[in-house]
Amino acid sequence: MQHPEFPLNDNLIYLNHAAVAPWPKRTRDAVIAFAEQNCRYGSHYYLDWLAKQTELRHQFKQILNAPSTDDIALVKNTSEALSFVAYGLPWHKGDNIVTSNEEFPSNRLPWQSLADQGVELRQADLYSAETPEEALFALVDERTRLLTISSIQFATGLRMNLKKIGEFCLKHQILFCVDAIQSVGAVQFDVQEYHADFAMADGHKWLCGPEGLGVFYCSPTGRALLKLTQFGWHMMQDTHNYENKPWQINDTARRFECGSPNMLGIHALSASLSLLLETGMDQVEALVLRNADYLRSAIKQNSRLQLLSSEQSLKSGIVVFKHCEIDNAALYKYLQEQGVVCALRGLGVRLSAHFYNTLPELAKVMDLLQKLH
Repeated sequence: MQHPEFPLNDNLIYLNHAAVAPWPKRTRDAVIAFAEQNCRYGSHYYLDWLAKQTELRHQFKQILNAPSTDDIALVKNTSEALSFVAYGLPWHKGDNIVTSNEEFPSNRLPWQSLADQGVELRQADLYSAETPEEALFALVDERTRLLTISSIQFATGLRMNLKKIGEFCLKHQILFCVDAIQSVGAVQFDVQEYHADFAMADGHKWLCGPEGLGVFYCSPTGRALLKLTQFGWHMMQDTHNYENKPWQINDTARRFECGSPNMLGIHALSASLSLLLETGMDQVEALVLRNADYLRSAIKQNSRLQLLSSEQSLKSGIVVFKHCEIDNAALYKYLQEQGVVCALRGLGVRLSAHFYNTLPELAKVMDLLQKLH
């Protein structure tokens, strides 16, 4: 039986939430309602729109367990937020940044682009030490300014122990930045427990929202270190005093929102987050991990399939596998033709089921793989 909020086409089994997720029904309805209101009334209800923007900040405060909505900026995407950090920090020649060699380009390119300032990016092989975290720590020295890592690796599903990393960074006075896009909306996330200085995520993956709107968490300490790289009316302290002379930069994370907000995206993403919060992130995580466990177990029981995902104690919703006799491109093509929406990632095919996916759906996918010759 389909979840009432996800009336997907009957011919589809959607297992691609680590890429771009479908919207819940309520999100579709919120976009239609906003469009209808805008068409009929223009900006007459702009104060209501501002209230929705405030609501979204409070929703993100809950999702991230941020201390305050003052620490929440609504940004275009993860890449923009990472660039705010990369180009906001004052670097010195000889500084280094530690990350892994598995990062999505969003969490690699901004740091590599600092090479012309004499900043070195050190990329750890996460399997070169007893634990992935120890592999990162081994590259740290007295010139390490920042450690940046994806909370869950997009191509393997490897989930990092963020609490352990955060405590290490705090002890060694290193800034800690988390690309949280593969965690937020799938598993519980806690910026305070992780001692994160910066964390960012887009809305279009596990949060089941639109592309073009994301969140940037910035602690007060981290915020004070960042030089601003964009300027505009919206980041002023007194935003709607358009004759503000002289003007003052907003004290909160809204200083990173330089221009007009994406009001359509705000209405959509707020609706999506409302579903996750109503369900409860503890329940969402339990179901995401149940579904991933089912897929991992079923893949291991099929002698013609090979599980590529990590089987560590910290689990994620990403499952990557390959066929022992058929190449990845053909395997992917077969699944797509059978209505299984998935992705080619890393060394195999990636499945990423959300909380609303059912075990009968997953069993059907495994039956399709059993029939593949």
